[in-house]
Amino acid sequence: MTVAQPDVTVVIGAYEAMPYLVECLASVEAQTIGPERIEVVAVDDGSTDGTGEYLEEFAERAPLRVTVIRQANSGGPSGPRNVGLDKARGRYVFFLDADDRLGPEALERMVAMADRAGTDVVLGRIEGVNRGAPKSMFGRTVERTDVHSSNIMYTLSAQKLFRRALLDRHGLRFDESLYTGEDALFTMEAYLRANGVSVVADHTCYYLVGRDDGKHVTKSGSYVLRFDSARLLMNLIAGLVPEGPQRDRLMVRPFSITLLPQFGPRFLKDSDRVRRRKLELAKPLMDAHWTEGVARHLKVEERLRLHLVAEQRLELILDAVKFTASKKQAPALLERRGRRVYLVYPHFRDRAAGIPDAVYLATPREARAFPGYREGGKATVLRRAARRARRLLASAEKITPEASAATAA
Repeated sequence: MTVAQPDVTVVIGAYEAMPYLVECLASVEAQTIGPERIEVVAVDDGSTDGTGEYLEEFAERAPLRVTVIRQANSGGPSGPRNVGLDKARGRYVFFLDADDRLGPEALERMVAMADRAGTDVVLGRIEGVNRGAPKSMFGRTVERTDVHSSNIMYTLSAQKLFRRALLDRHGLRFDESLYTGEDALFTMEAYLRANGVSVVADHTCYYLVGRDDGKHVTKSGSYVLRFDSARLLMNLIAGLVPEGPQRDRLMVRPFSITLLPQFGPRFLKDSDRVRRRKLELAKPLMDAHWTEGVARHLKVEERLRLHLVAEQRLELILDAVKFTASKKQAPALLERRGRRVYLVYPHFRDRAAGIPDAVYLATPREARAFPGYREGGKATVLRRAARRARRLLASAEKITPEASAATAA
């Protein structure tokens, strides 16, 4: 007898996941999509705390199709996810971490959204439990968007619904050489190759759980691994998106989220050797991908630090980082009748430093926080031209009756 293809395969990579795994699996079993429409592929990555045994017990009693694979520890989440993905038969795949859990009706709602909209990736609203969760992309439910028209680039974790045909068509798999940032690389490529992305914002689909023991599937890794992650993500974006505003906007993600923290407060605690090594690792990334277009998307203090990284100016970086660590508000200098706002961070208009004023120029979004700012730009020029035209027209109307009288005389 032929077994019907499931609508969705839930891939669970599990390592030392007890007791969180109990609630995780319970949330899968409680899904309303129907047991005949779902399969579970769970991969125990060499656990020693009973994770593997509990998965096997679940497989025996649950009214779902459950496949359990037990393997030696791979050292990261990529291996188990790839093993699960290779076994998946569903039209869609959802990656569920073993210490997190699904929201009620999550799979039913996300599959229905993908079927209705014809999209390849679906984001379900995430709620944090004892930890933060991304929010900016969940302002409203959207049937069809893309990575250029939304904030979805700020959630690159793997806990999303992916159309399996998309993954197979492009050979999308997690990079097993990475121990941090592997999900960002996978998800960004899926976004860029997808025929549309949907957002389910009116229902919590995923609970991101902060473990009491501080352990998570993903390992933090050394700073060198962070630079590897940033490099691969930047190269991916550059390879799939032509030069221009769209690429610049996407590059903000690896620069601000992955690279910039390496030159944050922790930089002050680094040894001189580590500081110089970080600058060495950053140089090819800055040379290849740092542009004025990327810089314009950043806040002034972020832009300043990265500008100095690009210039390899260690002492000035330390000054900027110390100011950032102090959490002081930089004074604002308003010029051109309030239409330009410069934020006076270290070495502003310091001739010896030679940092361009443009580095300190606030974007309109940042400048609006300061009293006296008057937003300029093309719209303002057009408004001034319209006011001038109205004044000229009014003057002409006043003159016309007198001129007419003189002509008649």
